Amino acid sequence: MAEEKKVVKKAAPKKAPAKKAVAAKKAVAAKKAPAKAVATKKPAAKPAAKKPVAKKAAPKKNTVSVTLTKSFHGRLPTHRATVTGLGLKRINHTVVLQDTPEVRGMINKVAYLLKVEG
Repeated sequence: MAEEKKVVKKAAPKKAPAKKAVAAKKAVAAKKAPAKAVATKKPAAKPAAKKPVAKKAAPKKNTVSVTLTKSFHGRLPTHRATVTGLGLKRINHTVVLQDTPEVRGMINKVAYLLKVEG
């Protein structure tokens, strides 16, 4: 009752890669041609010496020095994460941080473990 149909797959027609290769060779040749023309030109006159630019002093950013005074082991996991987020690794480890509202919020969260200067 069920008839089997034979499926014959035909190979897809191949695209002609020769055109791409010819186009690529023309592009390479076109790139090389201007390079030769540039090499034959006379070198341009040297520009006048530039005046040294005075470097602007970096604006002073407020910093705060934070020292871990108590161990964060046995504390809440969020408090442990905050201490490591501040860059503190061990007791009496001091880090200098930029005084931003984000850092101040982290310091306030675990202030009972820290000593803050500045």
